[in-house]
This record gives sequence, structure tokens and C-alpha cells, in this order.
Amino acid sequence: MITQKNIEEVLKKYDPKNIHIGVLGGHSALDVCTGVKKYGFKTVAVCQKGRSETYSKYYKTRERDGKTIGCVDEIIEVDKFKDIVKPEVQEKLRALNTIFIHNRYFWVYCDFNEIENDFLVPIYGSRGLVKLEERHMPKNQYYLLEKAGIRTPKNIRKSQSGYDENKMREVLDEHFVKDGGGPLIVKVNEAIRGYERAFFVIAKTEDYFKISERMVSAGQITKQDLDNSVIEEFIIGAQVNMNFFYSPITGELELMGTDTRRQTNLDGFLRLDTNTQKELLDAHYRPSMIETGHISCTVKESLVEKIFDMGEKFVATMKKEVDPGIIGPFALQGAVATRAGKEEIVIFDVSMRIPGSPGTKYTPYSGYLYGESMSYGERIGMEIENALKIGKLGEIVT
Repeated sequence: MITQKNIEEVLKKYDPKNIHIGVLGGHSALDVCTGVKKYGFKTVAVCQKGRSETYSKYYKTRERDGKTIGCVDEIIEVDKFKDIVKPEVQEKLRALNTIFIHNRYFWVYCDFNEIENDFLVPIYGSRGLVKLEERHMPKNQYYLLEKAGIRTPKNIRKSQSGYDENKMREVLDEHFVKDGGGPLIVKVNEAIRGYERAFFVIAKTEDYFKISERMVSAGQITKQDLDNSVIEEFIIGAQVNMNFFYSPITGELELMGTDTRRQTNLDGFLRLDTNTQKELLDAHYRPSMIETGHISCTVKESLVEKIFDMGEKFVATMKKEVDPGIIGPFALQGAVATRAGKEEIVIFDVSMRIPGSPGTKYTPYSGYLYGESMSYGERIGMEIENALKIGKLGEIVT
């Protein structure tokens, strides 16, 4: 088990004037690498063979016309991302005085237990938080949002609750028929990419059985994953991800930016005319909601205080519930809906690490604070630089 004392011993051997910021080659790596270089840090990307050219070729640091271009200084190539825990890879990272920036990619491709127990490289932020994004974990995101008093969708079935067909009909009929409830979204893992969810929306009880049967038959999902899926209220509203940064050094919460999602094949489906959409639906086509990118967006200024209030509540709850709480980036992802004629923000997902949205910089919220808009990579670079100057690096890495 990696303890904070173990990490502090590693930090004692580091050269503070030659720190490298490490990333896994994917997700938000370029955002981090280009941002931290503004604060004088060198960068290292751990890349998987066959998918490394983004970092080893196109954005590799190099000289051109008398200028330095690119943002990735060092590459460590591995057969599989999970090989990052191999002793020889860890040794290379420590030799470079690496502070590692974790993201969703890191935790998807690597084993939670190995990272928590065997990865003896300092991680910026809390290495124990990301697993709480998983819906089957104790004190998961649903638990934490409830404790924080943040509005979430009505939950019809929790992860791994099971239910046979009769029980499922009973539960759905209670929502649709007895309570006159609106549409529901089923969040089930994909069969091929277990880290992605194959969402589908239902408007009546029979939809659940018809759509899920087709998806199982097509190999999109498995019956086991379906039985363990989450079913919750589908919020009809404007989707917005609220991307925050909390500094334990300053004790301040910052709103870095807001964005919305691009999803395939939903985005393309919505661009079709109504008649074509109906023909496709009648032919049993169902658009998927796999996230493929983000679009920068803004919110009305009257909502900003409400957004900060939710962020402050979440940070305070994390301090009470999970040691050491939130360090650095996190996001509350949801939608702005209307209820009784008033706008309300409903949160349906939490990212307890750097979100995968490089567009955050292109919204004005960090600029209102710092005079110019700032990316997550830049803000992380600033925080690590400040921690090094005042001797508090151990307070922001685990």
C-alpha cells in the first residue's frame, strides 16, 4: 500500500529545479503538457505502442526556424498503458523527477489497486478519488452528491441492484403509469468498451425490454451489464459541464470554464429532418450517446453564483467524507432545466480529476479572475510552481 510517507520519501530525492510533469498519452495530455510548459516544466508522456505518434511526432518538442515548438519533451513507450506500473517504467519516471497528472484515461486502462498500492510515483491530486466515479463503489458520486445537497436525477434503479423481469416491470410501471413520470435514461456499460456507457432512453415500460433486447442481440451490451445498469430520470434541459479547480494551498474554489458534449451518433441524428428521424426510429434505429468531444459554451451570469454554491458544497462534503478531499481539478456535469417556471441545475455525473475538455480555456470564467483565460494545464502548472516555491508540494500530491 502506497502511503503519504512513501510519497514524501520519493519527493525528498527529487531535484526541484528539474521537475517533469507526466501524463498518459491520451484524454487531456496535450492540454496539460502545453499548459505546464508556460511555467518552465518539462513534460513526459507514457504512450502505448501503435497510438503514440500524436506525442512522439506531431507534438514532440523540436526546433523549427530558430524557435522551439511542440509540448512533449520525453516519451516512454509501453506495450499497453497498464504497463506504467512496471518497475522499470516507474524508475524512468522517478529518474525524471515526475509529478504525474491523472485523468480518466489513466484509471480506465490501469488497475485501481495497482495504482493505489504499487505506483510509487507522486500523483497530483488524490489517487483514491477516481474510483468513486464508479457507481458500484461505497461513497460513490451519488452518495457524495446527496450528502452535499445537490439536486440529482430521480433514481429508479441503482447499479448492481438486479431485478428480474417481473420486478423490473413493476418498478417501471410505478414510474410511468402510477406516478406519470417522464422519460428515463438507462446507463449500461458497452460490451466492447466496458469503460463507455451505451445509454438509451425509454418513455414507457415496454421500451426498456424492446430496446435492450435489440442491443443485447446486436452485441452492443450484455445481459449481465443490463441487469447491473443504472436507471434514472432523463433531464430535459441544456447540458453543461461545470469545470472547477480547488486549491488546498489558497483554500479557494475557481470556476475554470463550462462546456457541453458532442455525442455520436446523437449529434448527427439531431441534424436530420423530422420525417427521416421518424423513419429511422420506426426501423428500430436508436442513436447512441458516446462522447466524442466538447464544445465551449457559457451560462447566464445569474447562474454563476448557483454554480459556485454547488461547487463549494461538493468541496466541503469531500473534506468530510474522503481524506484528503478534492485537490485541483474536478467537474460537476449536468443540465440546466426548468421547474415550476424557474431554472434549476441538475447534476448527473462527477469527474473527480481533470475533465477531458480542452475547450475550458475558451470560456471567460478563469479570465474574469486572472485577466486572461487559462487552461487546466496552465492552472495545474501554476499550482505546482507555487507549491514548490513555498515548500508545500507534499500537500497537493499523493
